[in-house]
Amino acid sequence: MIALFGLIVPWLNLGKISNPFYSTQTCSVLKIYDGDTMTLNCKGEKVKIRLYCIDAPEMKQRPWGKQSRDALRMMTPRTVELRKVSIDKYGRTVGEVFAPSATESLNLQMVKQGQAAVYRKYCNNIGYFKVEEHTREIKQGIWSQAGLQQKPWKIR
Repeated sequence: MIALFGLIVPWLNLGKISNPFYSTQTCSVLKIYDGDTMTLNCKGEKVKIRLYCIDAPEMKQRPWGKQSRDALRMMTPRTVELRKVSIDKYGRTVGEVFAPSATESLNLQMVKQGQAAVYRKYCNNIGYFKVEEHTREIKQGIWSQAGLQQKPWKIR
């Protein structure tokens, strides 16, 4: 029972994941492509990152895609902490990205600001769902009006 508790509790955390199975490293930001994809330099290696748990509007979804990308660019410092979660089918590292000394990931901040939706198919952290629910209620960002910007996975 205690072992099960130890595996579940990290997933409930809204801040940094404390699960010992995740590796963390400090990286510099090279490029932010859109609201959920960036390239980092981690120990001299270029690493393409897909932000865990979120899906941002596609760039062709005007004006939402550009707004989402610009929001991520504004909140992202030049140096970040990367918490790897997995590798996706395209070979990208899926992870949570944090500003140094931050307790809340940039991923979660994007949902909180209404600049990305929770990617339900690939997210098992209920904290993201709670934040999105609140953001929807206050009609912030992509939730300010109805449209496919709220379901970027349907555009692809």
